[in-house]
Amino acid sequence: MASGQLKVLRSPDKQPVFAAGFEWMRDERILECGIRPIEFKGDVLGAMVGFAREHLPESFTPWGRIFADHVGAAIAHARAFEEIQRLKSQLELQNSYLQEAVVEAKAFGDLVGQSAALNHIVSQVDLVAPTDASVLILGETGTGKELVAHEIHQRSTRKDGPLVRVNCASVPRELFESEFFGHARGAFTGALKDRAGRFETAEGGTIFLDEVGEIPLDIQNKLLRVLQEKRYERVGEDRTRRANVRVVAATNRNLKKEAAAGRFREDLFYRLNVFPIQVPPLRERMDDVPGLAKHFIELSAKDLKCAKPRLTRAGIVKLQSYDWPGNIRELRNVIERAVILARGGGLDFDLPVTGPSSPVVRPSAQADSSASSPAQPKFLTEAELQRRERDNLVQVLEAANWKISGADGAAELLGVKPTTLLSRMDKWGLKKPGR
Repeated sequence: MASGQLKVLRSPDKQPVFAAGFEWMRDERILECGIRPIEFKGDVLGAMVGFAREHLPESFTPWGRIFADHVGAAIAHARAFEEIQRLKSQLELQNSYLQEAVVEAKAFGDLVGQSAALNHIVSQVDLVAPTDASVLILGETGTGKELVAHEIHQRSTRKDGPLVRVNCASVPRELFESEFFGHARGAFTGALKDRAGRFETAEGGTIFLDEVGEIPLDIQNKLLRVLQEKRYERVGEDRTRRANVRVVAATNRNLKKEAAAGRFREDLFYRLNVFPIQVPPLRERMDDVPGLAKHFIELSAKDLKCAKPRLTRAGIVKLQSYDWPGNIRELRNVIERAVILARGGGLDFDLPVTGPSSPVVRPSAQADSSASSPAQPKFLTEAELQRRERDNLVQVLEAANWKISGADGAAELLGVKPTTLLSRMDKWGLKKPGR
């Protein structure tokens, strides 16, 4: 086989030394043994061995070559078909995982904003993306951790490979190993065919383990092996496969405390925590709310096939006065509902006013200094309150050039209906100068 040449062994019973395992040829009175390499395009795929109890004429030699070539072509075609099926299966899995990623990514939009907190995240992504280091993304639910993982992949040398996401919180405990590493046919009840796992599907790219704190302890040990040795086996298969995959993980848990409590492997935590990135909650990046709101309005109007509504200054103030316990995901949902109700007009946001999600009052510096000044009263009389209300109404009307309704009208600036504004103007006897 090594020589790629035909080898004919005649009268083996007269050979001084027999190859191990072929001593039976003497008992069977084999007079001739022919070994023909099976080749395809210069590669030796195996050997075809023939045994005869009589000496064969030379005319048999070319037939052996023809038969070996047919066998070689058949083996090559079978292997090619198997590889095509494997790649097809891998592509189908990648497509399904990418579809999942698209659905999830819609909840976050793009990396939108100019706040210092977001700029810090972008600088960290730029630092770690070109490397193959494991990244652990930390943050509350709904802050956009998956989007950060997507940016790490897109700015890495693996950007042309797949980005495969695993939502560890949604995988049944008994299926974790199969989901991660795949399984062989017959490995367990219901395993009707070979199946590639997500590590195999992510070959050459990035695997994103979302909610990594939900992985059971017995599977954490096997995940640690992949991180350390870059090797794994499918369930029910002895063949060891190499994992050329970068791991990015995310969690809303404190994994250090989980490890101290024995609910998460400490060694796995340190392997994942090579480069941690903390994603701040939306309430800590209120400067990004206007940009995010405009972005989500564009997306919602397009996805929902609604007329594009107007985002007013009063609407922005209302959004920035809310605490956003559900973070960016909640902002997206609030805007989608407002877009539907607006019917192309001004947006009015339906936000809770009581409970843990109540609007946050952020007093200005001027208000703080006024409150701390001993010369200022700690309360307002009814007359003073009425005067301030009238003065504020006049300022808004002048800012809007006495325009009542419509875009940038006084009603829109105040965040009230035009009829409500007209009623207040009647109350104070306010009219546009010159009338």
